[in-house]
Amino acid sequence: MTEPPASPPRKRMVKLPTGGQEGGRGKPARLKTAKQRTPSQQAWLSRQVNDPFSAKARALGYRSRAAFKITEIDDRFHFLKAGARVVDLGLAPGGWTQIAVMRGVTNIVGVDLLQVDPLPPAKIIQMDFTDPECPPLLIQLLGGAPDVVLSDMAPNTVGHRETDHLRIVGLIEAAIAFALDVLKPGGTFVAKSFQGGGSDQLIAHLKMHFTEVKNVKPKASRQDSSEVFLVATGFKGR
Repeated sequence: MTEPPASPPRKRMVKLPTGGQEGGRGKPARLKTAKQRTPSQQAWLSRQVNDPFSAKARALGYRSRAAFKITEIDDRFHFLKAGARVVDLGLAPGGWTQIAVMRGVTNIVGVDLLQVDPLPPAKIIQMDFTDPECPPLLIQLLGGAPDVVLSDMAPNTVGHRETDHLRIVGLIEAAIAFALDVLKPGGTFVAKSFQGGGSDQLIAHLKMHFTEVKNVKPKASRQDSSEVFLVATGFKGR
């Protein structure tokens, strides 16, 4: 773990976990107890226990079911390869970085508000990406401009639909701005997004700077979720 420079406390944009973990079993299972859990927490835990991708992730030793999402995306676009420099924004618990390392990436740096167990040779910092000191530190640790910028970041939610949507879009825009500022020509940008208002504008913005932009929904992304992934390839440069 590389220690970030000292900075004053800042408001966190990413929610810390409140319980549960990725994982599952091979067949539907009942939770032993619902004590002190809200109905929504109970439903979330039940879904995790019975989710086939979570079960497969645990069986294969992946850190999360999200590993299957980036695997499917990379199988299609082929950007995780030996010699590539990669930045992983919002990497906890490390599923995307884990797949990148397994596919030959040796120069990768990731950041998250949460502490992440080491994933050598990846360099991991625990920090708020929106801290102005974070982007230059990432590039310093990487040793140069990245070929790939990945973002699986998600903001805090407050329960107000319009406000939460603005937070989501704002964090995606921050990731895009970072990618446009640091990527090598020909580079790739991948970010978690959500269907709905604002996504068309994000895609239009990306199309100004990349030769190809796709909306991708991997099989491991739950069908009842509005989650999609923006995949922009062929960065045109600054």
